[in-house]
Amino acid sequence: MTYAKESVQHSAKAGDITLNYYEAGPDTRSSQAGGGLPLVMLHGGGPGASAWSNFGRALPHFAASFRTLLVDQPGFGGSDKPPVVGNYYRHAADYVVKLLDELGIERVHLLGNSLGGGTAMRLALSHPDRVGRLILMGPGGLSLNLFHADPTEGVQRLMDFGGDPTREKLRAFISTMVVDQSLVTDELVEERFADATAPGAQEAMRSMGMSFWNPETAEDGMLWREAHRLRKHTLLTWGREDRVNPLDGALTALKLIPKAQLHVFPHCGHWAQIEAAEEFAEISTAFLARHIERPRKGTA
Repeated sequence: MTYAKESVQHSAKAGDITLNYYEAGPDTRSSQAGGGLPLVMLHGGGPGASAWSNFGRALPHFAASFRTLLVDQPGFGGSDKPPVVGNYYRHAADYVVKLLDELGIERVHLLGNSLGGGTAMRLALSHPDRVGRLILMGPGGLSLNLFHADPTEGVQRLMDFGGDPTREKLRAFISTMVVDQSLVTDELVEERFADATAPGAQEAMRSMGMSFWNPETAEDGMLWREAHRLRKHTLLTWGREDRVNPLDGALTALKLIPKAQLHVFPHCGHWAQIEAAEEFAEISTAFLARHIERPRKGTA
């Protein structure tokens, strides 16, 4: 089964902005998978990134079991692009919570890739009562490179694109996302370039980037410092050949998060959901399905 993009596309207010999202799957009241909690998927932060570009092809598998929402984070895709206030992870997490409030959703599982992994982690730390389980794919902020240089190859190519956007620079960036270079198609480059150069997109990228370089806001994005506080069951997933957040970045999170486990995909880069699509979906849905929703304090 596949979904036409327009058939599952929605938007809703999230406080003072509007967020774009894609939704499919059973009503949570009729689904017992994963304790009946919806699943929110948060995309990465490269040029032209969006919920659909990261997870559109994965939606049918997850929606077979879960009410699934793919959310364009603030500054990306069809969502509004306000200036980032504070560190981006907190900025985005607070808006995602406001979106859940608007949709009347109390608790969710979270799946985040790269930048979206950082947003998911911050949301779980700041609003633990809103989160069931976490799946983090090469997450930003939480990965701490012990052996690789910073910036990594992928991050360096991202910064190169932002200075003077061209299709060639975008292709060079995308090539660091995957091991299988046949996935870097002309169609993908054109689609991402259009989104990366759409009105407001470059300004949003700069505002997001500065939140990680400005000394006043950067430290709030060093989520590994707070990893020991996370009490959620957490599945860390990594491509063995990840050139953006290399595999050694998983070790600190695996050590510090009490309920963490790690799955590594061989012959796979930063886009496990695309390059190891079937295995990633199987492992992720099985992990979420083990969640049991227990009565919360003050409820029957």
